[in-house]
Amino acid sequence: MTFINKNFMLRTETAGKLYHEHAEKMPIIDYHCHLVPQQIAENIRFRDITQLWLVDGHYGDHYKWRAMRANGVDEAYLTGGTKSPWETFEKWAETVPYTMRNPLYHWTHLELSRVFGIDKLLSPATAREIFEECNAKLATEEFRGQALIRKFNVEVVCTTDDPADDLRYHKMIAEKPFGTRVIPAWRPDKAMAIEDPKSYKEYLAKLGEAAGKAIDSYTDLVDALKIRHDFFASMGCKLSDHGLETFYAAPYKDIEIELIFKKVLLGKAPTCAELDKFRSAFLHDMAVMDAEAGWAQQFHVGAIRNNNSKMFNLIGPDTGYDAIHDLPTAAAGHRFFDRLAAEDRLAKTILYCLNPKDNEVMMTMAYTFNDGTFPGKMQFGSGWWFLDQEDGMRKQMNALSTLGLFSRFVGMLTDSRSFISYPRHEYFRRILCDVVGADVESGRLPASEMDRIGQMIEDICYNNAKNYFNF
Repeated sequence: MTFINKNFMLRTETAGKLYHEHAEKMPIIDYHCHLVPQQIAENIRFRDITQLWLVDGHYGDHYKWRAMRANGVDEAYLTGGTKSPWETFEKWAETVPYTMRNPLYHWTHLELSRVFGIDKLLSPATAREIFEECNAKLATEEFRGQALIRKFNVEVVCTTDDPADDLRYHKMIAEKPFGTRVIPAWRPDKAMAIEDPKSYKEYLAKLGEAAGKAIDSYTDLVDALKIRHDFFASMGCKLSDHGLETFYAAPYKDIEIELIFKKVLLGKAPTCAELDKFRSAFLHDMAVMDAEAGWAQQFHVGAIRNNNSKMFNLIGPDTGYDAIHDLPTAAAGHRFFDRLAAEDRLAKTILYCLNPKDNEVMMTMAYTFNDGTFPGKMQFGSGWWFLDQEDGMRKQMNALSTLGLFSRFVGMLTDSRSFISYPRHEYFRRILCDVVGADVESGRLPASEMDRIGQMIEDICYNNAKNYFNF
């Protein structure tokens, strides 16, 4: 029997029934990912499996990079750009046997099986034949970027886009559709990043140019963002996303925010207290925009970034040197949402935490502000980043089930730059069915309600997201 077989991760008969009769057939809505719109629009043809899987210019799979570094692989094979595609792939093949019990072991073999039809285990002994077989397939039309997305029955993709982006590639995709709807999602983190005045002023120039407006005050900033927010909406955008260390809800006066903004424009770094006030004002104003537009908002909370200063100075951000933060989130989070609720400006919201200690914190925070206006309006999102693996998914599902309505969960997303991460949806669905199947077989859920349970599985895999985001 092959490793990735029909009942992979499905430990009971009921789990298999739920997966094969319900979860497996559902389309995918990937409502948060980091696919590059230009690569989708230009229907990228990948040079080889190394470009697709490991290193694509500055970008690559940070999960794999971290594992390879831990296995003693020199940076020259990763971001150094001095090694051949085969040499880098060979180092990954050497690393894979050491990833047993890491989700990379499962993801690697799921992708080989589902994307390339290869059911061999990747190791130094099989590396060359797998490398050549993948490369031969990548040279064909069936393995270009758009075809890879269609292969997994992906109905909607939401990319992650900065307010200053002109969305030209989204326009190209809309003018020449390929069967999957590709929608921008609003990620205004750079517009809040006043801690580095020099970089911030450079960003404001780009944002002002995109909005057709000079930005000389905080009021100007909000006005410029509103112009871009409206433009994103005209391009089909229905949701925003914020990457935060924690929530911010410090008391402030409008004049204080204007003075802080002026100080930054003069090139002076804000104090910690000023940062807290500015972030509090900014996040509130962004949340109001989302509510007025009828969007959903997402908050990814708990990353501490660029921690290895030596490597940050050498190769920059987003290269695998981020980690789990441990800042408190409850008090500020509740103040933030309470103000929005009191003002009747609280949009649909999904909360994600990177620190598993915050599962129940985030879950109860979200459910404190459900108001009966829409099923599952306030959501606790799927396991994210370091937690989008079996243990993290099970813990997220258990926290959500214990303290909320599991049946209203909007399910999985890829949060990935890779065109072949869609087997992670299969992975999630298999774990989902295994969790629920075990409950049926242990008597925790009634076997007489299998029709209702099957519907719940289909809803979590697809229907809930479609209805929640109004796709």
